[in-house]
This record gives sequence, structure tokens and C-alpha cells, in this order.
Amino acid sequence: MAVLLVISQLHGHRTLREAAVGTVAALVGMVPQGLVLLTSVAFGVAAVTLARRRVLVQQLPAVEGLARVDVVCLDKTGTLTDGTVAFDSLIRLEDQAPAEAALGALADDENRNAALAAIGQAFPPQEGWARQAAVPFSSARKWSAASFAGHGTWVLGAPEMVLPAGQQDQLSQAAGLAASGRRVLVLASATGPLDGESLPDGRRAAAFVLLGERLRSDAAETIAYFAAQGVALKVISGDSPLTVSAVAPRAGLPYADRPADARDLPDDPGALGRLLEELSVFGRVTPQQKQAMVTALQARGHTVAMTGDGVNDVLALKLADIGIAMGSGAPATRAVAELVLLDSRFATLPGVVAEGRRVTANIERVANLFITKTVWATLLAVAAGVTLLPYPFLPRDLTIIDTLAIGVPSFFLALAPNSRRYRPGFTDRVLRFAIPAGGIIAAATFAAYALAHARGLPLVQQRTAATLVTLILSLCVLVLLAIPLTWRRILLVGAVLAGFVLLFPVPAVRRFYALQLPHSGLATTLVIAALGAAALAGFWVLSRRHGRGPPPVVRQ
Repeated sequence: MAVLLVISQLHGHRTLREAAVGTVAALVGMVPQGLVLLTSVAFGVAAVTLARRRVLVQQLPAVEGLARVDVVCLDKTGTLTDGTVAFDSLIRLEDQAPAEAALGALADDENRNAALAAIGQAFPPQEGWARQAAVPFSSARKWSAASFAGHGTWVLGAPEMVLPAGQQDQLSQAAGLAASGRRVLVLASATGPLDGESLPDGRRAAAFVLLGERLRSDAAETIAYFAAQGVALKVISGDSPLTVSAVAPRAGLPYADRPADARDLPDDPGALGRLLEELSVFGRVTPQQKQAMVTALQARGHTVAMTGDGVNDVLALKLADIGIAMGSGAPATRAVAELVLLDSRFATLPGVVAEGRRVTANIERVANLFITKTVWATLLAVAAGVTLLPYPFLPRDLTIIDTLAIGVPSFFLALAPNSRRYRPGFTDRVLRFAIPAGGIIAAATFAAYALAHARGLPLVQQRTAATLVTLILSLCVLVLLAIPLTWRRILLVGAVLAGFVLLFPVPAVRRFYALQLPHSGLATTLVIAALGAAALAGFWVLSRRHGRGPPPVVRQ
């Protein structure tokens, strides 16, 4: 294109300087240089907006990724519930077992988790229980154990993991308690010693420990938002599936009545992905299974956001498209996440997703403006090169169009409210709009320019006619992209139009921008502009009727 322009401009101009100016104007006009800057500014403003909502954006592209999220994987504790664990009750299974003393001794651990902390508040440690060996709690094992001098070995954990398979009556009792929505742990004594991370032999249930969690007051509203936005929620918890399925319906989670036990999930990624699309509640999930679930959903074309707060969530957060860490979580979790919810509130996520969708929808509007200009600038360069005519614009003419019809309006459009839902096909929609619209503008502009040239008008009047048509049609494109026209957008378009009109009354401004109205051909120029505007309106109506145009801006 540069070679073609150099040849044509050398032929159409009398001096090398004029030819160079025409070539530069044509080449620079083809580059949508403001789009990159405006996109970065929009992302930056979104990051500042989210920071005001107590959300730390650690990677700027995460703002765009938020708009594409259609599956959110989350834990029950800290999201559906407020994260506070409280002791509920103790159900004895052996009257002679020192259950209270054993629980107090197990909870007397500086590395205790939230469940042991709640138990420790209910059962303070007693004298005479000296710890000899211990196995800390693991979300993969779902139990912890310790041996005490003179009191043997005690295990506390999930009934399905701790109790032997033969104790079906007690397992059924634990399942019934879990169905009430409370977390159920079993305290068991063991005759065998601790051996690494293996359960000791001779385990015998001594008591069930019931823990309660409060449902977040805003959980139902948050879930309703995601349901309305077409975002699926997958509750992935280490608790019993019965416990999770009892809590989830209270929060309004759809399809929560079909819980799945992660121990029965298939290893095949394809089968796992299909099951994840059908079900919403999963219990007894290990950290390795969280990773497998994320990759299985991604393999089926989903954009996955993963929330987590523990070290065991790190790998799953890294694999997810958007990793979201809680501010109260482990430092390693916060380090790998793209977003950190500083207040650890799940209810913050709707605003986070909405901000990502606002930015992406507005950038699509802005991209339509910039790429339309690239199309007509390129077509005009081809037309000028083929016909060996001077390029229809000087660089300063393009500055007028860039500033009034693209630069200033696109800044306000990029930061405007917009609640439109995300739709895939960003590039396809932009090209479907920009190529026809740019073609119409290029055809009308070159027609006005060629007619002025055929009449023998001075080159400055030819270029003014081209600038006038291009600006009018660029304003038409702006109006179409700003629909529905709120009073703010009407004011914006009016200010841009006033700015163009005010270029002509002041002689110094006219001379600076090399503008001179073609008095003998002004009516023809305006008629061509009107025909181009009608063609743009017709194209817009047809594209909207067939669903191929850019989606309308949605008011907030």
C-alpha cells in the first residue's frame, strides 16, 4: 500500500513535500492508534472502580476475562455461609468414652482449623492429656488424629472416611444428621498406633460432633443475579454432599437437590465434564479433584472462575481462567489469583462480573468506531492509488475527524454505564459492522471528492468536501452506535457537531485546518452526504433485523 501511495502521490502532486504529506496522511489514517490506548484506559478505570469495591485486580486482562465467565466454582463455607463455624451439639455413641476430654485435647493445637477452633471453645483442654504424636488435618484425607499418653489414639474427621465400612448403622445416622444442613464429624478411639498418614486400626466411634454455619444474608440475592446472567454456579465442597445439598437450596441454588459424592466421580475428563454440566452440588471433593473439575469444564468450552482461600486451592486457581482469592485466605492463594476479594464477601462477585461486562461491551462500541475509520481510510487510499489522484485528506483533516467523531466520543462511550450480557463473537460482529459502514463512507467521500475534482475546484475545496462528507457520515455512525440516545449521548453528539460548525466562522482556524467550503458544489456535497447517511441507516436496520449488527447499549 505504501508503494502504491508513493507512486500515486508523486504523480498527483507537483512537489515531493506534498506527495510525502499525502502518503503519510493515508498510511496514518489506516492505523486505529487510539483503540489500544482507550482499551488500556478502560481496563485501568475498571481496576480503580473495583478497588473502591474492595476488589484487588492483580492482572489487568482479568477485567476482560470477567465478562466471559459462564461458570463459577465455589466452596460452601465462606460463600453460601458466612464462614463462621460454631459448635452445635454432641451426640454420644459410647457412654463410657471420655469424648469431651478427647475433643478438648485434639483442639489444643496451635495449627487447628476453623472446626477445631469451634470445638476448642466448647471443650477446653483438660490436664493429663499429653500429646505424643499427631497427624494434622488434610482436606485430601478429611481427618486428623493424635495419640495421648495413657489415653490412646483418637481420630476426628468425616464419618465416611473414619468409620469402617461395616458400621452401616452409624454411617446412616451420620447421613441423616448431615441432611439437616449441619456439618457432621465423628470422634473415634483407636487401638492401633499412628503410622504416618494412615488411619490407625481398631477404630470405634465414640461420638458425633455437629457444627453449624450461618447462611449469608446476601447469598440468595447473589445466586439470583448469576442465574439471571446465565452464569452457572458449582458448589465444590469438602463437606458431606448431604450437608451441602441441605444448605444450597436455602440460598436459592438451582438443581441443588441432586448432590454428588466426589468419591464416585469418573476419572475420564469427558465423562466428568458432562456430569459437571448436569449437577450443581459436589461434596467430599479433594484438591486434586478441584483441578480436574476446572480442566474438564474448560475442555467443554466454558470460561471458569474459581474461588478459594486455602493452600489446597492454589493449583485449581492457577488452572482456572479467572482465579479469585479471598482476602482472608492463605498468602499463596492471594499470590496466584487474578482477583482478590479484600472483604472476603461472595456478594461482591456480581459487581465484579458486571464491571467486566460493562468494559467489554463498551470496548466493542469503541472498536466499531475505530475499525470503521480504518476501513474507509484504507479504501480511500486504494482508490487514490488506482486513480493516481492526491489523497483526499491532509493529516490535519484527519485530526478533525479523529477528534470530533472518534476520539472524544469514544472516550465517553468507553466509560459509560452498560449492563449488556456478554456474547461471544467480538471480532466477527465488529467486522460485520465496520466493513459495510466503512465501505459506505469511503464510497460517498470519494464520490464527493471526485465530483469536486471533475469540476476543476481547487484541491483545498476538494479536500474540504471530502472532510465534510466523512465527518457527517462518521457522526451518523456515532449516533447509530450510541442508540438508545439518552440525554447525555444527545448532548455529546450535539457538542461534537457544534465543534465542527465552529471550525468555519473563524478565519484563523479555517486557515490552520486548510478548510474552504466548495460554494459552487456545496449542495451536491450535502446531497451525497445525505445519501450516505440513508445508506448507513438502511444497513443498520437490516443488520439489526437479521441480528448481525452490534448489540445495543443497555441503560443502567
